Amino acid sequence: MRVLIIEDETAAARNLQSMLEHIEPDIEVVGITESIVDTIDWFAENETPDIVFMDIHIADGESFRIFDSIDIASPIIFTTAYDQYALEAFKVNSIDYLLKPLKEEELQRALDKWRRITNQERVEYHKRIDTMVAEQRKGNEMFLVHVKDKIVPLQASDVAYFYTANERVTAHLLNGGSYPIDKTLEALQSVLSEYDFFRANRQFIIARKAVKDISIWFGSRLSLNLTVDIPERIVISKARVPEFKRWLTDVRE
Repeated sequence: MRVLIIEDETAAARNLQSMLEHIEPDIEVVGITESIVDTIDWFAENETPDIVFMDIHIADGESFRIFDSIDIASPIIFTTAYDQYALEAFKVNSIDYLLKPLKEEELQRALDKWRRITNQERVEYHKRIDTMVAEQRKGNEMFLVHVKDKIVPLQASDVAYFYTANERVTAHLLNGGSYPIDKTLEALQSVLSEYDFFRANRQFIIARKAVKDISIWFGSRLSLNLTVDIPERIVISKARVPEFKRWLTDVRE
């Protein structure tokens, strides 16, 4: 079994490797990465591992940002000291979520679970997670934003778009204001209404009510114009044009 460990604390990575090798002698740890950038580079240069153990808080941000850049086909077991990310974790190809400090018996159960789950069971499992996320979205569209020495409640309905640049995410409001957000776009997708918001590309999540008009762009792409100023052009790729059109024309009864 080929295993990749994503962990920025050297002692924690070595401890996990030691426990895995103790409970599963045939395990081969083929790599240990410490950051989002290192992990993306590793997947570009190596064969897909059988399983990935992934911490959430790593050297250059939340590991969920990895999924903004690459698709990981390997099953993932998250290892973290925080329990508030469980639902976000299961939206990606996750089979378990272990809280630190890790215990050998919990690792063994996670590996046993991975062996038992068939492809069809994983499909059904993620359907159930999608249902849970949809239910959560109904009442979880407010964010608490930290601004200097204050905490500001921010309603998703006031947001025109979310934008990421230089590893920072900002919510830009319909009234022209803006706030920093301590979530990745991937994490935001897990709590925002799919009816009201659309992931336009790697930089933008846009609100339906903020779309002013659409221009035909080069290569059968679309360029979006919003009701507020934007820092760069919002382009919908040719492959995602049909999906965007379905979203924009979806009308609730």
